[in-house]
Amino acid sequence: MAPHTTSKPTPVEKFTCSSITASIWKNEGEKGPFYNVTITRSYKTADGWKHADSFSVNDLEALNVVLGHAKVWITERAGQ
Repeated sequence: MAPHTTSKPTPVEKFTCSSITASIWKNEGEKGPFYNVTITRSYKTADGWKHADSFSVNDLEALNVVLGHAKVWITERAGQ
């Protein structure tokens, strides 16, 4: 018997600037599809790559960039 594998949901799009990534997730609702965005900051430790959801003042410009791209991407798909 083959092992049962469950695929982990993946974002429909990602935008990255510096160490900041905006991931866009598609969901289905009663009124049709809608999108949510998660933002993460990546950093490397001795144990490998980690992700955080807190940001410093130095991250704000990159946040602005990825959020702008996410907004355009979602807006272009609104009403589909």
